Amino acid sequence: MKHLMTAAALMMGAAGAAQAADDVTLQLKWVTQAQFAGYYVALDKGFYEEEDLNVTILPGGPDIAPTQVIAGG
Repeated sequence: MKHLMTAAALMMGAAGAAQAADDVTLQLKWVTQAQFAGYYVALDKGFYEEEDLNVTILPGGPDIAPTQVIAGG
């Protein structure tokens, strides 16, 4: 019985590793500039991928309202 429980626990752990990455969209408040560098560096260095995130960074601008863009899909 112990072996069966151990095998079940191992299979449950392996099943979680097979899940697809979560899609995340980051809408910036303004055009790309130094204050947002950390987001781009993390993307470039693969930090988001390490956490199983598929991140898309959208630049902002004078006519961009981030909350409306994200709410609109």
